[in-house]
Amino acid sequence: MGDRAVISIDGMGGDHAPGIVVEGLERFAQTRRDLTFLLHGDEARLKPLLARAPTAGPRTTIRHAERMVAMDDKPGQAVRQKDTSMRNAIEAVKAGEAIAAVSAGNTGALMALSKLILRTVEGLHRPALVGTWPTQTGVSCVLDLGADIDADAEQLVEFAIMGAAFARAVHHKDNPTVGLLNIGSEELKGHESIREAAKLIRESDLNLAFHGFVEGDDIGKGTVDVVVTDGFTGNIALKTAEGVARMISTLLREALTSSLIAKVGAGLAMSALKGFQMKLDPRQVNGGVFLGLNGVVVKSHGGTDAVGFAQAISVAADMGESRFKAEIEDNLKRLMAIMKPTPVVDASEGTAR
Repeated sequence: MGDRAVISIDGMGGDHAPGIVVEGLERFAQTRRDLTFLLHGDEARLKPLLARAPTAGPRTTIRHAERMVAMDDKPGQAVRQKDTSMRNAIEAVKAGEAIAAVSAGNTGALMALSKLILRTVEGLHRPALVGTWPTQTGVSCVLDLGADIDADAEQLVEFAIMGAAFARAVHHKDNPTVGLLNIGSEELKGHESIREAAKLIRESDLNLAFHGFVEGDDIGKGTVDVVVTDGFTGNIALKTAEGVARMISTLLREALTSSLIAKVGAGLAMSALKGFQMKLDPRQVNGGVFLGLNGVVVKSHGGTDAVGFAQAISVAADMGESRFKAEIEDNLKRLMAIMKPTPVVDASEGTAR
């Protein structure tokens, strides 16, 4: 494949694979001529699809895999299976053959395999799942979205470190602002772990533009570039936002088709309505990333189309080409330095304990 960077792709993962995967790959390849691709899966199914992809085809190598991870497989099953398209896509990152892996497959299985194969960055307690969120001012990122349920103060600070690095790599923010999701902006609000996390960030030498506490409505406002919370709260916030977006789109469509006058008005406002639809289109922000691993793995929504899958590959390319991991490691060292207990000197014996 020459000297060009490589993206490793699970060709069989997702509700509409492998067709949507190859269509998305072709769409992305038209925007980035400097990358090549490893496509893992059933060669008999992938080869004819790739033959109809004039831009991606010549820059893609198919790696045949005997099996695929089903969308309803349990993580334990996926870990035990050998020679699956999902496993092989991640293994290519570990082997240094690719800068990132992308899959639209089973989320639990992808997380389990990613942690098993790539392991977490030294000094990090656990990975986090980050997603991009449309806001009034552009986009922001939110984490954790459900990689784990809870998080203590130190883990929330780790999420802040990873989220800021993600915002720099993918959203191209020079100095991303970070906020901790809370029930109020006052210092005394919230449970102990989130107050302790805020204290740790303020007292540390971390390279973070810390805003302080933010509330739920601040996510949509775009008050900060990075919103940090535990996986339980983050996943509920994500599902709630997705539901509200679908409701708004449905109600708006019903209102604009309810009468002849409404239809005429909709026709006159079509340009603005298309812009509104684009803003809420989940395909434009597709691509969640498992942060904190020794390698980049991007999770595409399982039901996405070619536009959404191309966006997930774009996220993978941005992450893989960034200094994301080095930035995280630098800030983790600073965090560990302040978390390390200071030795207590026993005056009678002159020794530390």
